[in-house]
Amino acid sequence: MVATTHNARITGPVPYATPDGKNRTIPVGPCLVEQMDERLVDIIWGKNGERSAALPLEQVEAAKDSGRLVLLD
Repeated sequence: MVATTHNARITGPVPYATPDGKNRTIPVGPCLVEQMDERLVDIIWGKNGERSAALPLEQVEAAKDSGRLVLLD
């Protein structure tokens, strides 16, 4: 599968787990959404794209459905 990348915006809390097991929230603001495969989506944010979190597709769809993640293209 070819990765598909979209410009997006986080408008509300979207949680993710860090590698050390702590729960964090992706900050409100612009981001990139890159679907890596059928089940995993990478959310990339930060001034230079220095932060990212891999989320299950179901969690990303729930964030889109609730309006906390808005695809811009």
